[in-house]
Amino acid sequence: MNILFYFVITVHVIVCLFLIGVVLVQQGRSADLAGAFGGQGSQTAFGPRAAANVLTRLTTVSAIIFMITSLSLTVLYMRGQHTRSVLSGTTSAPASAPASAPAKPAK
Repeated sequence: MNILFYFVITVHVIVCLFLIGVVLVQQGRSADLAGAFGGQGSQTAFGPRAAANVLTRLTTVSAIIFMITSLSLTVLYMRGQHTRSVLSGTTSAPASAPASAPAKPAK
């Protein structure tokens, strides 16, 4: 189970770095001078809704893989943690300790 967990972590980190790189390489929808003044994208032949290119497809695929590995890491981590609890290492107060009474007001 540990080998699978570490494999998914490795794939997750690689996909994270790839996704960051692909998003940073892409050009914005209106990245030219006309986009700054509210004009339509002048670099595309069919307007801003051109066909999806390779970078947008890579972004979509890597985002899907990122989500799948995130959910897989959560499931694998929770299956490996059966007996651990937040309070497992703490000690409780002894039952024989008397409860302290509130202070009496001065007269």
